[in-house]
Amino acid sequence: ENGHLEEVRGPGVVGEKPDLAPGSSYQYTSGCPLTTPSGIMTGHYTMREEGGRLFDVEIPAFSLDMPGTRPLAN
Repeated sequence: ENGHLEEVRGPGVVGEKPDLAPGSSYQYTSGCPLTTPSGIMTGHYTMREEGGRLFDVEIPAFSLDMPGTRPLAN
């Protein structure tokens, strides 16, 4: 692999910590700097239940592509 890996950790997503009721959803838009025309992002969110128990929600891999380029994966 000749790519660059960067790990991001921190509380919240795009500066928010939404409360989600069962069956509800949350949408957001964000971006990141790329040193190449395309990249791939994957990972997980750590969620907290009302009672305090923590659990992870996996984020399936998806492509990050510079506008005007052909996407590599989705």
